[in-house]
Amino acid sequence: MNPNTDRPCADEPPPLPEIPRRKTHQGIVRWGEHRVALGGDAPVRVQSMTNTDTADAIATAIQVKELAQAGSELVRITVNNDEAARAVPHIREQLDRMGVVVPLIGDFHYNGHRLLQDYPDMAQALSKYRINPGNVGKGDKKDKQFAQMVEAALRWDKHIRIGVNWGSLDQELLADLMDQNARRAQPWLPRQVMIEALISSALQSAQQAQAMGMAPGDIVLSCKVSGVQDLIAVYQELHRRCDYPLHLGLTEAGMGVRGTVASTAALAVLLQQGIGDTIRVSLTPQPGESRTQEVVVALEIVQALGLRHFVPSVTACPGCGRTTSTVFLDLAKQIDDYLRSSMPQWRERYPGVENLKVAVMGCIVNGPGESKHADIGISLPGTGEAPAAPVYIDGEKRLTLRGDGIAAEFQQIVQNYIEQRFSSHA
Repeated sequence: MNPNTDRPCADEPPPLPEIPRRKTHQGIVRWGEHRVALGGDAPVRVQSMTNTDTADAIATAIQVKELAQAGSELVRITVNNDEAARAVPHIREQLDRMGVVVPLIGDFHYNGHRLLQDYPDMAQALSKYRINPGNVGKGDKKDKQFAQMVEAALRWDKHIRIGVNWGSLDQELLADLMDQNARRAQPWLPRQVMIEALISSALQSAQQAQAMGMAPGDIVLSCKVSGVQDLIAVYQELHRRCDYPLHLGLTEAGMGVRGTVASTAALAVLLQQGIGDTIRVSLTPQPGESRTQEVVVALEIVQALGLRHFVPSVTACPGCGRTTSTVFLDLAKQIDDYLRSSMPQWRERYPGVENLKVAVMGCIVNGPGESKHADIGISLPGTGEAPAAPVYIDGEKRLTLRGDGIAAEFQQIVQNYIEQRFSSHA
């Protein structure tokens, strides 16, 4: 019997959390010698998109570099007119000069078939084409112009993403499904018809591309909506009906806390179910906020689920009446900023450093325990406690810091630990 509850103890241990991995086809997105595997047993990939005018090659290349350094593994750029199409090879050239090998995705709407035909240098400089079935034409032109874009992808050996969006859904398909629904004995709800239109548009387009010769692993599908529950419903059904790699994203998620929470709520549910091969968090930047914030949020979602590790994690308590001092708050932010800003240089220099766990705690209640569970941790004094900060390394108390220089001293201890443990020459 369990003495605390008077209930029988379990005979078997509690189950550990497990994320089932969805079986999909696998493809490779290439730029030069750089390869990014998508789908299959490849890890969940993080994408982002620039918001610069693509015709401004320098500004766009700089932002692509910033997004890549923040951790984006593929970056999408708008290709909406002749000026943008002409700029793409120069953007790629600038990135190559800077040593930024991240693949570029061309985002096409309305005139993509013409731009891919008229600007072969642009078509070659991109690694992947995003095609929106709702914006490739109407009537007889739709199939022809879609086919021209797929033919370009086949000619240049490029990946494609068939990206359906409820804000630009194929109106002919939607009207046809609504007519079919009206003839049903028990009509579906309008929301169900809309979900079916999204999924049918993606699957029909994918089947058309595959019939033209595209390998199924080279076709990624997305069906984006702006409602959390709708997104979950769409992708659960899409997952049930196909084996193509899937790209997740809550479109028009919003800015700040709202966009972050909504994206996390939707993507976390799907990723926990093993659904999703690539993701993007579509945040509207707040005034003065860097575009890289959408990458940071996407990385944190994937890392919080334990699917991948991108940056060392910093555990910090939320504070309470025991922690009237703000020292631990300042130190936690300082260490987190330091680790995050250092990662672009550390990724190759310190293999495995992304798995590091640091704890910065504010009082004696949970401070020592959390610090022992981390690779390296510090328990700062709370209200009424002795002005001493014990430091724990690999589960053992190694030293105690005192005085006004605790923050600088602890940062140096963290740096020394990283060099000793993760240096490729260690």
